[in-house]
Amino acid sequence: MSDYEGGPAAEDDLSLPRATVYKLIAEMLPDDVACAKDTRDLLLDCCNEFIHLIASESNEICEKEAKKTIAAEHVLAALRELGFEKYVTEVKEAYSEHRQQQIKDRGRKSTKLNQLGMSEEELQRSQELLFAQARMRLQNQTIQDPPSANGSATANSGNGDAGAM
Repeated sequence: MSDYEGGPAAEDDLSLPRATVYKLIAEMLPDDVACAKDTRDLLLDCCNEFIHLIASESNEICEKEAKKTIAAEHVLAALRELGFEKYVTEVKEAYSEHRQQQIKDRGRKSTKLNQLGMSEEELQRSQELLFAQARMRLQNQTIQDPPSANGSATANSGNGDAGAM
């Protein structure tokens, strides 16, 4: 069964990955506390409903501003509008951490390029050479193994009883 909730549901009835929510629940509980499957499923449904509620309200706020993309400000405004003001600070902090991680990830990508010890021009020439070599191998293989007229690689040798037993 898929990691996602549900069976035959409406196309727009999306859900969080069940295993991920279960893992979060397990991490939040003390070691000596168990959580019944029905309870985990109820929490999963609540999480899905909460996200749907925030997303719908964010979308309405976005549409009122004649925007086509929901931004972080729209989500924060939706939280306030729906009475979840106490979460705004924590959401802002999480968003800030996310942005910092994105910046670090972008820096790592450029660092990897710098660590190769080759300029971009040298890398480009190397890539072009590799493509040229691959094309030559492909052309040589095509010349050595031309397809036959009937579409098969091997033709019958004319032995009529080769397939009889």
